[in-house]
Amino acid sequence: MDVDSRNVTQRGPKLSLAISPEADADELTFARQLGVDCVYTWVHDDQRNLAYLKTLRQKVEDAGLMLYNVGNLTVGKSDKIHLALPGRDQVIADFQAFVENLGRAGIHVTTFTWEPTQVWSSEQGETRGAATRRVDLEEMRRRPLTHGRIHTEEELWDNLRYFVQRMLPVAEGAGVRLALHPNDPPTDTLGGIPCLIRSAAAYRKAFEIADSPNLGMEFCMGCWLEGGEGFGDLLEGIREFQAQGRILIVHFRNVSAPLPQFVETFLDNGYMDMFEVMKTLAEAGYSGTVTLDHSPRFVGEYARGGGPAYAIGYMKALLQCIKRADQ
Repeated sequence: MDVDSRNVTQRGPKLSLAISPEADADELTFARQLGVDCVYTWVHDDQRNLAYLKTLRQKVEDAGLMLYNVGNLTVGKSDKIHLALPGRDQVIADFQAFVENLGRAGIHVTTFTWEPTQVWSSEQGETRGAATRRVDLEEMRRRPLTHGRIHTEEELWDNLRYFVQRMLPVAEGAGVRLALHPNDPPTDTLGGIPCLIRSAAAYRKAFEIADSPNLGMEFCMGCWLEGGEGFGDLLEGIREFQAQGRILIVHFRNVSAPLPQFVETFLDNGYMDMFEVMKTLAEAGYSGTVTLDHSPRFVGEYARGGGPAYAIGYMKALLQCIKRADQ
C-alpha cells in the first residue's frame, strides 16, 4: 500500500505507536487494529545500516503504516557527546552516518537528548493501583556525582554548539530533522551535571545556537508538566514552537504534580486537562505525531499491550470530540 496516499497526510495530529525494531506481522497488525497511522522505533547499533532501515520501512508500509521516526540510543543519548569525553568525535561520526542512512531510506525524523545520565527515577510509585514511575527530587539530590566532577552549564552549551555545528549540515543534506527531547526530570542539576534542556527558554537558546530548521523538538508534555512554571506554560509553548515549525514529535503524558515530587499517571488522572492540550495542538495546526510516552503498567500478562491500547483509545476520543466541536 502506498502509505502517502492514505490519511497520514491528513490535517491535524496523527497518532503513533512504538514498535520493536524487529516487529513481526502481529505487532504491526495490533497497531493497525488500534487505528494509528504511524509507528516509530529505536534500532540497535547493528541495525543503523541502510539495508536494514529500508527493509524496516518497507515492512511497516506493507502493513499499511508509516514509519515516522527512528532513533538509536547509542548515538542519540551519548554522554561522550554531551560531556566531551574521549571518543566524542567517533560517536558524532556514527550519528552522521546514521542520519545519512535514514535520509536514503526515506525516514526523515530522528530523536536525541542532552541527558548524559539518562532519565532519573526514584523508587517505584503507584497510581490507581498500577505500578508507575515516581520522582522524588530531594532523594535524587543526595546521590553522588555520576562523572567524577561537577560540570558547568556553559560547558554543556559549548558541547551542544560543537555537536550541532558538525551534525546539522549532514542532517540538512540528508533531509532529516533532529528532535531534541528535554531533560527528565527538568531540574537544575543531577549528579553534578546540569539539566540543560529544562525550560522553554533553553529551547529558544538551542534553536538560536543551531540556526537551522533541521533542529526541532520532541515536545514532551510530561517534562513540561514536571517542570511546572519553571518550564513554561505548556499551551503557550505549543503555540509558540508550532508557529516556528519546531515541533516534530509530541509525547502525550500526564503526571500527578510538578516537581519536587510526582508520579506518572494515566492520561485521565493527572493534573493536566489533556483535552485542552490536544485541542491546542489541533488549533495550532500541528500535523506531526502524538504518541504515548511512559505509562503506568497494567497488571498481569493478559493485559500486555493494555497501556498503549488504553492511551490510543483515549487520544482518539479526544480527537473525535475536537472534530465534532468544530462542526
